[in-house]
Amino acid sequence: MLQVLINNPLLLLFVVAAIGYPLGQLKVHGSCLGVAAVLFVGLAVGSIHPDLKLPEIVYILGLGLFVYTIGLSSGPAFVASLRREGLRNNLLVIGMLFFASGLAVTAHRLLHLKASLTAGMFAGCLTNTPALASALETIKHTAPAQALELMLAEPVVGYSITYPVGVIGVVLAITIVQRLWHIDYTAEAKRLHTFGASSEPLLNCTISVTHAHISATIDQLSREQKWDVLFGRIKRRNHVFLSTPQTVLEPGDMVIAVGTEEELHRVAAFLGEQSSEHIGLDRSEYDYRRIFVSNTHVAGRAIGELKLQEKFGAVITRVRRGDVDFLPHEDMVLELGDRVRVLTRTREMGRVTSYFGDSYRAVSEVDIMTFSLGLALGLLLGTIPLPLPGGITIKLGFAGGPLIVALILGTVGRTGSMVWSLPYGANMTLRQIGLVFFLAGIGTPGRLQLFLHLQPRWRTDHLRRRRRHHLSHRPCHPLGRPSSAEDSLQPPHRHGRRYADPTGRTGYALEQTGNDLPNIGYASVYPVATIGKIVAVQLILVLLM
Repeated sequence: MLQVLINNPLLLLFVVAAIGYPLGQLKVHGSCLGVAAVLFVGLAVGSIHPDLKLPEIVYILGLGLFVYTIGLSSGPAFVASLRREGLRNNLLVIGMLFFASGLAVTAHRLLHLKASLTAGMFAGCLTNTPALASALETIKHTAPAQALELMLAEPVVGYSITYPVGVIGVVLAITIVQRLWHIDYTAEAKRLHTFGASSEPLLNCTISVTHAHISATIDQLSREQKWDVLFGRIKRRNHVFLSTPQTVLEPGDMVIAVGTEEELHRVAAFLGEQSSEHIGLDRSEYDYRRIFVSNTHVAGRAIGELKLQEKFGAVITRVRRGDVDFLPHEDMVLELGDRVRVLTRTREMGRVTSYFGDSYRAVSEVDIMTFSLGLALGLLLGTIPLPLPGGITIKLGFAGGPLIVALILGTVGRTGSMVWSLPYGANMTLRQIGLVFFLAGIGTPGRLQLFLHLQPRWRTDHLRRRRRHHLSHRPCHPLGRPSSAEDSLQPPHRHGRRYADPTGRTGYALEQTGNDLPNIGYASVYPVATIGKIVAVQLILVLLM
């Protein structure tokens, strides 16, 4: 069986994934390693035999897919957050990265760690796989051939040692802080009124308008009262019609409103009272249907831009993305794979359905042309050297480059007829596969076995270097060059040239808050945090080696 796995790398890849993934779902006190368990299984399997390894292209492809799909989905939220509190939050993240980098350098000095091991521990404690990939890529371009295999093993092992501590530490920090400050997450979510932050289900009810003091339009009332609801059908005497932002409600009207239970109570109290009559049950003149957004001419456009009322006399009352229902707004951009609940006249339902596409097969496919072009642009950007002060040159690599390009394309949404975003299901699938490929790829090449086998030699080399350092500071003891064996473990000196949550923590935060605010915060800082870690780990390697 061992020989079979050695001769069949693809079989090895999926065996590691099949064992590691379910192990990562096991929870201890509400937290789990998630897909990162694949790395630990890869290390264990790779330590059995040095030839149990996967081709390098596996983990390069995996990481590229992972960061590119995250960038596409995070782009709009990241840009939107910069208009609110995103700048403050990202400055805080940058400050934390400086602090973490300082701690890593301090640990390197005090514990006499190797630079490559320090870089891996830095990436692991921050649970950032792109940073680990950046460390490996930097080592491949700076380490001598004789020591390359050893130096590539060190960051992976350092990462695997500190990764669990990074997960547990964040969980403990959340637990301690929320108890010290007695945080009320529900009240916080209501106060912020963040789009999509509430986990409460969307409901609809019929409101009977009884108050005669209403003279403003629905749009004016919504802005003045800060209602987060959507109005649908209105029954005025025996006539039923769709509401518009310019509609003025009159006493005696029956209006259907969609929103959370609390919001509906607020609206009903202002307008009149909730009615036991359900005018939505009559579907003879107006009908509603859930429709898949599969038409590329619709995806990537804001709801207000579609002019549905002008074209079809229709209105979108809900948007379901993944497993969450959102209340639609005029500036909400539809994505491939969204399911929109549309209300329109019965005779127009066929035209509206054709307009949105409603093809499950279409939203299950990936536009290979736009996907490949965007990923190629990202990989190309990652190869460009970026000079920094002090003669240091770094590269974004196959993690940072695709991430930046994906953030831009995800925010743009579409260019002419080309839609850059991916359907929700396809994005999640590619993201998961990419991360599994990366973790399995870096774990299997016998790195743990190499680390343990050569650890005594590291200690010997360290003592020799300490002894040479001691002798070099004693008078009248000139030193020659170190032996070739010792020199082979040192990175070559380049004159004038320097080289460049899948963890369960977010899941724990979601369990504690009971709303989607942790995901919103995560998306608003993830790009800056990831790029910052990619740059930081390269600087740590360059400065310490």
